[in-house]
Amino acid sequence: MPHSPASLPVAMFCNHAVGAAWETGLREHLPETPLVVWPQVAAEAESAIVWSPSQAFIDAHPKLRFIFNMGAGVDGLMRLRLPEQARIVRIEDGGMAVQMADYVCHALLRHFREFDVYADSTAAGQWTQRPPRSRSQFPVGVMGLGMLGQRVARTVAAFDFPVFGWSQSPKEIEGVTCLSGADRFDEFLSRTRVLVCLLPLTPATEGILRHDTLSRLQPGGYLINVARGAHLVEDDLLRLIDSGHLAGATLDVTRQEPLPPEHRFWNEPKVVLTPHISAQTVIGEGASQIAAKIRASRQDGALTGVVDPRKGY
Repeated sequence: MPHSPASLPVAMFCNHAVGAAWETGLREHLPETPLVVWPQVAAEAESAIVWSPSQAFIDAHPKLRFIFNMGAGVDGLMRLRLPEQARIVRIEDGGMAVQMADYVCHALLRHFREFDVYADSTAAGQWTQRPPRSRSQFPVGVMGLGMLGQRVARTVAAFDFPVFGWSQSPKEIEGVTCLSGADRFDEFLSRTRVLVCLLPLTPATEGILRHDTLSRLQPGGYLINVARGAHLVEDDLLRLIDSGHLAGATLDVTRQEPLPPEHRFWNEPKVVLTPHISAQTVIGEGASQIAAKIRASRQDGALTGVVDPRKGY
């Protein structure tokens, strides 16, 4: 496949509040390349840099060989009709791994140390101490062991919780008991009390957090979903909280975002919500990484983060 000259323009789509900052960062890190920002069209472009692009943008650029995604999740891209020759390349970290570890550990410790209970007590003017709980009784299961999942699992293990990891293919992580494949999934769930979802969203994983899976968690289980809202069957979560099998959940993602004002999650005290902020690409790091990937693609260099369309990640 012939190399793409540096003078060939790169198309960009970012229908987001941070679009201008991304454009500035990309122009800084890729000064040798013209950057054409949608709705302007560079039909000859062989590379595109995108955040939730429209089908119209894709159709306007039929020669794309590489589509560089500004984030780690590519489920939105996989639903589009892409040029047959196009390869999707995702950000592999971009400053997100440490943020994700921060977020999950905060949610875990907030639940384990009962800080919500203390907040309610102090708000009511009550000075009430609760007995300490044992970490051995709160095994944490990390579902999805990509770059972000591995960082989360290692960080949680450093807090002395028992940590189990599950993934489709075998992984080895120091301090983490790793299970893999469909035949070990039930075992993984049954050994878990606090479940962290970091799976990519694919047809096979949509709705994976449903009644029959969540009910396999240990009694008093807790869910932390930082992946995609479509992983969770929301009514099943609420039923299991109502029944007492689950103690609650921290959700950074929901099926509909923003969450509608009439949704029950707003008024469920055992559900903690945040607006999809668990890990956001640091623009400077992300722009630098994408620029390096574009140069590698032009020189037939080692290109990492290429998505396998059969797997969806």
